[in-house]
Amino acid sequence: MRTLGFDPVHDVRRTFDALLSAMSRPGTTHRVPEPADHAVLAALVDHEVTVATDDDALETALANHGRLDRVGPAEADVVHAPRRSAWDVEACKRGTLVEPSEGATIVYRVDSVSAGNEIGTTLELSGPGVDGTETLSVTLSERDVMALKTAQSEFPRGVDAIVAAPSSVTAIPRSASIEVM
Repeated sequence: MRTLGFDPVHDVRRTFDALLSAMSRPGTTHRVPEPADHAVLAALVDHEVTVATDDDALETALANHGRLDRVGPAEADVVHAPRRSAWDVEACKRGTLVEPSEGATIVYRVDSVSAGNEIGTTLELSGPGVDGTETLSVTLSERDVMALKTAQSEFPRGVDAIVAAPSSVTAIPRSASIEVM
């Protein structure tokens, strides 16, 4: 993914390792190359993964590497949300009771994500991988968070969310419970 400015081995591996840590410990933040949302897609998307994005630079880079199988957000395996779009997270794939892993992964681009209660919408996460609760501040609107919470309300079905600030990521997997503070 050199066209996006990433080393295809070291940067993508570092991002993938950060995503594994973030998914296994929801609400924790992990450093990745900038811009984080592009690094996440470079790590997750291959020729077998369908993608929905309205980021032209990212779409061109994925297409140039034979990694773009573009579909609409309701059919995509990975939905990239670089800004508030007309699509609704509640319409994204949520998997089935037999195959919950078929739910979409939503990659939100935000200005800020941090532990604690600093700026933006404050969330309290609980569930597998969280020791008690984890408090997280993200610059997602409360409306977006509530739609995400609804999309994750039928566990084990749901969507996995990755929140990407400029140089860090955190994850809110479908197994996490979300409360807006």
